[in-house]
Amino acid sequence: MIESNNARWIALALLFIARIGLGFQFQTLGSVSENLVTGLALDYTEIGVLIGLFMVPGMFLALPAGFSGRFASDRFIIGIGLMILAAGGFLAALAGSFELLAIGRLICGIGFVFSTIFFTKMVADWFAGKELATAMSILVMSWPLGIAMGQVGHGWIALNYDWPLAFTVASIYCFVSAFLIMIFCNEAPNIKKAAGGFQFSLGRTEIFLIFISSLIWAFFNAAYVVYLSFAPISLVADGYDTLTALSIVSLASWLMMFSISLCGFISDKSGKPDLLIYICMAGAVIALVLLIYTPLAIPSSLLFGFLGVAPAGVIMALTAEAMKPENRAIGMGLFFSIYFLIQAIAPPIAGWLFDLTNNSNWPILFAMALFAVTALTTYLFRIAVRRYPL
Repeated sequence: MIESNNARWIALALLFIARIGLGFQFQTLGSVSENLVTGLALDYTEIGVLIGLFMVPGMFLALPAGFSGRFASDRFIIGIGLMILAAGGFLAALAGSFELLAIGRLICGIGFVFSTIFFTKMVADWFAGKELATAMSILVMSWPLGIAMGQVGHGWIALNYDWPLAFTVASIYCFVSAFLIMIFCNEAPNIKKAAGGFQFSLGRTEIFLIFISSLIWAFFNAAYVVYLSFAPISLVADGYDTLTALSIVSLASWLMMFSISLCGFISDKSGKPDLLIYICMAGAVIALVLLIYTPLAIPSSLLFGFLGVAPAGVIMALTAEAMKPENRAIGMGLFFSIYFLIQAIAPPIAGWLFDLTNNSNWPILFAMALFAVTALTTYLFRIAVRRYPL
């Protein structure tokens, strides 16, 4: 057991490395989508469905996953989740049809929901009350890093070898990460867990605040996923080749690794998280306007990564204001139930807009609307916190 004052930062580093696998596995579908359209004769609505299926299990399993924290250690649940995530990827690598790909993505989603809830909970336990926005920003940064690795790596693998290998590589990463967490990662000491088996311990105020905070996170991430999935298609429609388009869009994900942590640090020091969110959402919309209406693809991607998606950790840190410490496991379960619902339906809507209009700009306009709603929901959350304190 690690006893030094650096224990929480060591735990954060291990969680960060393992959580990269979530984004790396998620991005497989988006990066090889063109191969699936040509090789398996899928349309873009089906591509959107396959992307969204990754989030569907969370709609039904997030609450049970939250309850599972009362019966098993957080790191054990994360490890099992990562193994399930790997299993779904291995199945997708063997798929030769939409149906088998869908099953593989659903299995991935089961692993994702169990692991992602307890990644967040463990960081909240270690850093509650001190540098939480900074720590959450570092954790959240692992998702775009995994996605950036997938945007370039999976695309290169699909181009030079074949698309199933992309799923295999991501699954191996998740499998190794599971053992890393289960063997080496310690949990925060002196954390009180809610007892009582399957007793639902959330009060009405907590439920209300969790609901609004989850909407902020859901709209923000839905917009980001739509951007990741359809911005490359938009660039290809403008004349870029697929690998170049993926590389340009990946610039945002690489830059996010710096901007997310910087935004979290500024939030902790300034004490003005809401203002940062409003500024960044405006930046996201401007970046997408540049993507649609100008040839400035690279500046658009850089602005999007530096400003548009920078407040990810700041948004996630709002969860500390929405639930009591002893209710974090079940609270995160409810939080992610709502998040997964919106995440599951957003990509199919974007794909449907593309198929309906045959215009790749419509999914980008949809992402702009989601970013705008993120800002609005943040404002509503702040009103709710002031009116209904825990």
